[in-house]
Amino acid sequence: ASDLRTANGTRVCAQLYADNSPYYDQCCAGAVLVVEPGADVPYMPREWAARVSSLVVGTRCDLTVWSRAGKKGKSRTFAAGAVPRLQEVRRGLFGDWDNAIRGYYCKCK
Repeated sequence: ASDLRTANGTRVCAQLYADNSPYYDQCCAGAVLVVEPGADVPYMPREWAARVSSLVVGTRCDLTVWSRAGKKGKSRTFAAGAVPRLQEVRRGLFGDWDNAIRGYYCKCK
């Protein structure tokens, strides 16, 4: 799992990335949205709505995401670690989580 911190040492709950890669060692690239512990964001910033393709959750943290704004639709909780390709994470019968996150809540122990 990843102990995420900012440059000045502040703890980070999760990092959401706009890009993914078929190569796992190149996980998590492109624009990054840094999520603070305790962040409760039912509505993603416009430039981030339905754009997240990979993510990393910090040690002892949980990130819950929703497929519709206002914490509606399907939800999924990710524990600590990296998810290099959200398209491989199932959302319902036919969907996946690539470009599907429209709200989130992140908490750390």
